[in-house]
Formats: sequence, structure tokens, C-alpha cells
Amino acid sequence: MNKLTKVGCSALCGSLAAIASANAGELTVTGGVDMSWISFDDEATGNPVGVGSNLSFSGSGELDNGWSVALSVAHTNANAYSNTNVVVTVPSLGDIRIDQGTSGTGIDRMDDMTPNVWEEAYATGLSTGIDTVSGGAAGSGIEWTPNMMPDGLTARIHWSPNAAGGASNDKSSSGGSATQGASYDVTLEATDAIHGMAGLTVYGGLSAVSSEGLNND
Repeated sequence: MNKLTKVGCSALCGSLAAIASANAGELTVTGGVDMSWISFDDEATGNPVGVGSNLSFSGSGELDNGWSVALSVAHTNANAYSNTNVVVTVPSLGDIRIDQGTSGTGIDRMDDMTPNVWEEAYATGLSTGIDTVSGGAAGSGIEWTPNMMPDGLTARIHWSPNAAGGASNDKSSSGGSATQGASYDVTLEATDAIHGMAGLTVYGGLSAVSSEGLNND
């Protein structure tokens, strides 16, 4: 028997609505463009000239109880929707991020830390055959960044109810995966503020993804 579970958060939604009326909030739009020429020897690639555009919408506000909320909506080339995340900061707890599962959460934030102008070292048209560790970042999830860690040490705990499920829109559920279930990722980052070596960042993490399929009982 399939069961549908719906959880409502009317108190939080009411507080969020107050951002526009009581606290006004802010929304900004940023963007950029890049031009490329990609071709390979002895291989037909078509027209090598490319133009890429990206837009990002970000907003912030403060609730009546002292919590703060930050919103980010990302669009990739040709104004294609990419990702949305909402970060709720609770002063006594830390940051709680609800993410639609494209990238940048869990262990996926550490898949390639090599500096590159296009973010990833392989993001220059050479992505074929590259396999990175993404953990549960492909599925929509919740990530907690506690604020009680010592200076120089950042911990994050990410959980996704379905590591390979698609993103859900308002009042809907996404398609699930028959091969992957829930996942959790734990990551740590240490800077020179804690280990004393200037300019050095040490990071690591672990990820576990269920591969037993979904339980529909």
C-alpha cells in the first residue's frame, strides 16, 4: 500500500509571510556572461563558438522571533531553472538549509576543490567519463551547519529522504528512485584558525546512500 504523507508548517509560513509586510525583505538579481571556443583534434564538434549566461536571484529578511531567512534561486544558460535553496538561521542552533538537490551540499561540495574560473577543473567541455562523489546532493535535502563549533572548524550534516529523487515544486512530490533511498553526508573543514598553518584548509567527509530500494509498505 502506497502512503502519501503531507506535513504542514503554518506557523513558519505565517512568519515568512511577515517578511514582505512587516520587514519588507530584499531581493537582488546578479548575472554574468562567458564566451568559449571548444574544439577537439580529429573530432567533429560543430560550431565551436559558445556564449553562456547565468542569473541568480537572492533575497533575505528577518522574522519577528529573531530568525533570519535567505533565499537563492539559480538560473543557468538561456534562463533555465537550476536550483533553489532556503537557509533559515536560528541564533541558538545554526543554519538550516533546504536545498532542491543540484549541487553544493553534503560531500558534493568537496568533489573538486581545484580552483578554476568555471568552478570545476573539468568544466571546460571535458566532462565525459568523469565520475565525482556526489553523496546525497542529487536529491532534495536538508543540511544543518551548527554554530557551536570552535573558530576555524565547520561541520555540516546533510540528509536526503531520496538521494536520486527529482526536485519538487510547491504542493507536489517528485519522482523517486527505485535504486537509491535515503542518504546522509557529514563533512568537516578546518582552516588555519584551528591548525595554525596559514593558507591551508583541511577538509574531509563521509557519505552513506541506501541502495536497497524504496519501501512502499
